[in-house]
Amino acid sequence: QVQLVESGGGLVQAGGSLRLSCAASGSILINLMGWYRRAPGKQRELVAQISSGGSTNYADSVKGRFTISRDNAKNTVNLQMNSLKPEDTAVYYCSVRILNGAYYWGQGTQVTVSS
Repeated sequence: QVQLVESGGGLVQAGGSLRLSCAASGSILINLMGWYRRAPGKQRELVAQISSGGSTNYADSVKGRFTISRDNAKNTVNLQMNSLKPEDTAVYYCSVRILNGAYYWGQGTQVTVSS
């Protein structure tokens, strides 16, 4: 059983920064780790993802502002979010894909950016 525990969400003013963290537990071999978000009234979207080899992929809307990183030994993934905008307000979900292709999701953490 894989469990993901997220932390780091909160309320911040526009232009501010937040750091999200996610720790995966269980005897698993993780391929992809990433962050998704769902804003009110919108579909869930990929924010950023990182492979076990360190290759990254970002949504166009966050390029240059967000940075994803991971620690393979600890099965953790972080998302450093800088220059936050009100449109970044959403529930952010940690996600991992293990080697058999199965995805697992965290419970979500709220990020609110005030203008």
